[in-house]
Amino acid sequence: MDTNFNKKDMIRIGVVDDKLNNRIIIKDKLARNAFFNVVMEAINGEDFLTQLKNLPDDDRPHMVLMDLEMPFLDGVTAIASASSLYPDIKFIVLTIFDDEDKVFRAIKAGACGYLLKEESSLTVTDMLMNLWESGAGPISPSIAYKILQMVQQPDGLKHKKEDGVNIFQLSEREKEILQLLSQGLEYKEIGNKIFISANTVKKHCINIYHKLHVNCKAQALRIAYTMGLI
Repeated sequence: MDTNFNKKDMIRIGVVDDKLNNRIIIKDKLARNAFFNVVMEAINGEDFLTQLKNLPDDDRPHMVLMDLEMPFLDGVTAIASASSLYPDIKFIVLTIFDDEDKVFRAIKAGACGYLLKEESSLTVTDMLMNLWESGAGPISPSIAYKILQMVQQPDGLKHKKEDGVNIFQLSEREKEILQLLSQGLEYKEIGNKIFISANTVKKHCINIYHKLHVNCKAQALRIAYTMGLI
């Protein structure tokens, strides 16, 4: 492979995993392809979202390899927030879990690929290069089989879709207020409609922003539209 290329031509990668040893192994696998440049490491979803906010557009990763089970903020919720706010980033789950529920929730959140950590370095790098060149999401064979089974069982898939809509665990009241926010209503107007005080509406909004991991109404509404919450 010709490695005489400018650094700006490299594929920028983010790695999110709470275990240092896992991050080292992932980086070692990626190092076997000179086109990959790990530009970000995060120890959980919260750390990842914080770092992402502070990065200039040109320094953000093109792809992010995301673990699922992490403290403070799990991978599914981090993907759901980030994929709505940064749609140009491709999110690939890299995990040891292959059960249907985790597969579905990750894809519903916005992951474009799902790889098991047991995959070889050659498989991981080849699949990521294929994603870069053709847009084809990388899927481990065993995961592809599970997805096929989910599609072939429409009743089960319908149930999972209903369960997957509310990844952020918003209450019914919070979803109601989010819907009213999308109509351009102010706190007092929302309060008048649902018979609570403007201050209570504000407290609900603070909880909504916290659950969506955003700082303002515009970002909250963007995620809500993308994820089908409103």
